[in-house]
Amino acid sequence: MLQSVCSLPKALTGTTVKDILVCNNSPQCGVVYATFQLQRISKVPETAFRSFHGRISSVASSVLQRPRVFTMGISSATNNGVETNCPSVPTHMDSIPVFSLDEVASKLQQLTHPNRRTYTAMYSSVVGGITLDPAAMVVPIDDHIVHRGHGVFDTATVCNGYLYELDAHVDRLLRSAAQARIPLPFSRSVLRNILVQTVAASGSREGSLRYWISTGPGGFALSPSECEKSSLYAVMIGKERVKPESGVSVITSSVPIKNPKFAIMKTTNYLPNALSTMDAEDKGAFQAVWLDEEGYIAEAANMNVAFVSKGTLLIPAFDRILSGCTAKRLVVLAELLTANSKGEVLQKVEVRKISLEEAKSADEMMLLVSSYLVIPVTAWDGQPVGDGKAGPVTRFLYDLMYEDLTNGPPEVREPVPYVSK
Repeated sequence: MLQSVCSLPKALTGTTVKDILVCNNSPQCGVVYATFQLQRISKVPETAFRSFHGRISSVASSVLQRPRVFTMGISSATNNGVETNCPSVPTHMDSIPVFSLDEVASKLQQLTHPNRRTYTAMYSSVVGGITLDPAAMVVPIDDHIVHRGHGVFDTATVCNGYLYELDAHVDRLLRSAAQARIPLPFSRSVLRNILVQTVAASGSREGSLRYWISTGPGGFALSPSECEKSSLYAVMIGKERVKPESGVSVITSSVPIKNPKFAIMKTTNYLPNALSTMDAEDKGAFQAVWLDEEGYIAEAANMNVAFVSKGTLLIPAFDRILSGCTAKRLVVLAELLTANSKGEVLQKVEVRKISLEEAKSADEMMLLVSSYLVIPVTAWDGQPVGDGKAGPVTRFLYDLMYEDLTNGPPEVREPVPYVSK
């Protein structure tokens, strides 16, 4: 394939290869495309628009004077010696339609997938308002959050018309933004008000509010100095709350953990997290647990982990991992529990380094995440945790967190001012 790229037609002398794309839409395909930047476009004859497998694209001479970038098919796969082409990928430049804004909007409205109907509202600072139409829930392609991953995000739970722990999640978002050197598009109070209004406009009383701060649109360079202003996006995902399973299995992740400098930020760079989750799914597990560089327990891909050992709740220290809002709230509630129950349920709570050996010998294990609160772990790397069932302390802590979610104090439950329709 690369030899084909190197052996450009003489008519393309003076061009620069920008991108190489391989079509994987079907096992029989494999058409390779390259995007070239023309340096001397006035000297390129029409015959230059030729695919490397011998077919000429019918490009009008007027087009040659206009674009500075074009795409050319390099080669196609063969099936038993017969050339095959992917039906979903055009092999000629002139076969790609050019849509108007209205046509693009129409195409977006035709897109359907099961989750799309759950997107009940989106705020965008780029347009300066809220939309209820999923087709309009878009982000500019030149926003650095898209092509550079220079953005941070957070998620707050909505339960029975209340935002749970909104302030804790907003504070973490602002810390992440500061660490990622992203200036805030609004003051904290204005940003918080936008989030509450987005949920109110959605009408959803159950679900999750996810929101992002990015360096904003402005170009495709690496430095955000070209971005005129940072952006805020927020999406309400309306879903009924699902009670966690009675017990899940986990594995020890084979994917390297993030460097602590980046692990403590909640950025949009979630490739290691996604690969770690896929690693777990490939092995029939629910989640994968990371160890840090020193071999101590760290966290799961998007959840904190906790253990119960000899009457003590153990949670890994937050200095090298993301400080989970649910985990930190559980620490507060569990400490109150130990004081009020005189050690009947828990004797003490410790947030510290936890060795793999200590964790593997624990009586109970759980995952902590805002969407499920507390998830019992009953198997780890194919071996049972404790007696292989959800432990009594884990079940008690779930009930404790759920009570806080549904009937907790005003400082953790923000009423959403829905507008009657």
